Amino acid sequence: MKKKKSVVSYNKWGYIFLIPFAVVFVIFQLIPLVNTIKNSFFEHYRDGLTIIGPNWVGLKNYGKLFSEGNILKYFKNTMIMWIMGFVPQIIISLLFAAWFSDPSLRLKCQRFFKTVIYLPNLIMASAFSMLFFTLFSTVGPVNDILIKLGIIKEAYDFMAHTGSVRTLVALMNCLMWFGNTTILLLAGMMGIDTALFEAAEVDGATANQVFWKITLPILKPILIYVMVTSLIGGLQMFDVPQILTDGKGSPNNSATTLIMCLNNHLYSKNYGMGGALSVILFFITGVLSIIVFKFSGNEDKYGKA
Repeated sequence: MKKKKSVVSYNKWGYIFLIPFAVVFVIFQLIPLVNTIKNSFFEHYRDGLTIIGPNWVGLKNYGKLFSEGNILKYFKNTMIMWIMGFVPQIIISLLFAAWFSDPSLRLKCQRFFKTVIYLPNLIMASAFSMLFFTLFSTVGPVNDILIKLGIIKEAYDFMAHTGSVRTLVALMNCLMWFGNTTILLLAGMMGIDTALFEAAEVDGATANQVFWKITLPILKPILIYVMVTSLIGGLQMFDVPQILTDGKGSPNNSATTLIMCLNNHLYSKNYGMGGALSVILFFITGVLSIIVFKFSGNEDKYGKA
């Protein structure tokens, strides 16, 4: 009985330490989430100086988003720019992680290069966007260099073409986040038992076979984590395309993302449409994350009947 009482007395301290987190979660996450869902069913916006609503409209806001809000187009834009940035990001990160974790290469100044690779992750996205906006403007150094090399005859307007704008957004996201991904993958590779590599070497396995048959399968949980977190970050893409296109998503809204659309509704004080879009974005994130887990084969294969 005394042992049980002592266990219970220790357990209460765990609950006490959880109180600050629970309070912060309820105030700053749960209550805003409930209010957002509630607002999505109301007509509540500003018309000039007049506040309309809140008036109950049911699912009318959701219908407006799909019929008038071009939400499918914005979702397509978001996914295209995320994929364009994520694919090279994961390839480059795997390559760097494999190099840094390979003792046979004996790379010098590893700490310096790891620091340099991670530095772009510390730069604010707004500063990064302003830098690229200046570099790739019609009077920027990139156009100047291309003209002097004879590659182009006149300045190319990168911001007026869909492909170039999307490529710049993807490039910036790749440069900002590949260092963080490299560190995560490197940590996973450093944790692999070296006996596995030694056994493979004794069996005559090549470096490529070791990478594809041993390293990648063991890194699978980290790769899934990287993909899910990158997907969530991609769906929340806002600052880079917002600053690069001056908030217009030009040309023809080809660089407008879901969060940029949400920002426009909130800026115009249309809380009903903003709430509806937030709820849709929440479900899109959940569904895509489930799809990633499902098709990654993360379930217990041996536990099936």
